[in-house]
Amino acid sequence: MAQIDHQAELTRAGAHVSTRMDAFLHLCRRFPLGAIGAVICVVFVLSAALANVISPHDPLQTNAALSLKAPNAEHVMGADFMGRDMLSRIIHGARISLAVGVFSVLLGGGLGVIVGLMSGFLMGWFDLIMQRIIDIMQALPLLVMALVMAASLGPSLENTIIAISIPLVPDVARVVRSNTLALREMPFVEAARAAGMTEIRIAIKQVLPNTLAPLIVIATAQLGSAILTEASLSFLGLGVPEPYPSWGRMLSENAAEYVRAAPWLVIFPGLAISAAVFGTNLLGDAIRDLLDPRQRR
Repeated sequence: MAQIDHQAELTRAGAHVSTRMDAFLHLCRRFPLGAIGAVICVVFVLSAALANVISPHDPLQTNAALSLKAPNAEHVMGADFMGRDMLSRIIHGARISLAVGVFSVLLGGGLGVIVGLMSGFLMGWFDLIMQRIIDIMQALPLLVMALVMAASLGPSLENTIIAISIPLVPDVARVVRSNTLALREMPFVEAARAAGMTEIRIAIKQVLPNTLAPLIVIATAQLGSAILTEASLSFLGLGVPEPYPSWGRMLSENAAEYVRAAPWLVIFPGLAISAAVFGTNLLGDAIRDLLDPRQRR
C-alpha cells in the first residue's frame, strides 16, 4: 500500500512539473523577446553571483608583459594596458553593475512608494508640496540629476547607489500616488476603514499589494536605466572608483587612447553594457504585457 501511495505521489509531482513546464513554454512562445531578455538577465545574474568561480584570472592582477595583448586562447578577450585579463574584469564588472542597479532600484523604489502612499492618503498641503518637488525633479533628465548628486557626494560605490536612486523616486511616487487615489475610495478600502483599520494599515495591507503589478514593470525598466547611468558616471570618473572593475570605467580608460591600437578594449565592455540594458528592457516589456489585463485572453 505504501509503495502504491508513493507511486501516486510521484505521478502527481510529475504531472505538476509537466504543467509548469507547459505553462513556461507557452509564455516563451507568446513572448519570445521576453524569453530572450530573461535568458540574458539570467546569464547576467549568474555571472555576477559566480564571478569568483568562473573568472579565468584575477581581475586586479597586472602583468606588464601582457599589456594590450590581443585576444587569444588564454585571454579570450585580450588584456588591457596594465596586462589585466579583460574577460575576468567584465565578469566581475557584472557584479558591480548588478549591485548598483538592484540597490538603486530598491532604494529609489522604496522612497517612491513611501512618498506616493503618503501623498495619496494624506493629500492636502503635504501632497501639494511633494508633487511640486517631484515636478522639479522630473524636469531634470536622469543622467543630469545623477551627475549632480555624484559630483556632490564624491566617487564611491555607496555614493553611486545614492546618486542613481534619488532620480528614480519621482516615477515610482507618481505611479503609486495615482493608484492610491484610485483605490482609496474603493469598497474594500471603505470596508477596512469601517472595520476600524488605521489609514497606515489600510495603505500597507490593502492599497500597496494592489500596486505591485505596475511597480514590477517600473522596477525592470529602471534596472536597465540604472545600469546605463552607472556606466555613464564611471565613464566620467564620478561613479565606482578603482579597484572595482566597472564597465564604464573600462571604456573611460581605453576609449580615447587605445581605440585604434586595441579596439577589443572598447568593444567588449560596450557589448556587455548593451546586452545588460537590452535584456532588462526586453524582460520589462514582456512583464508589462503579461500583467496588462488588456493583453489577457
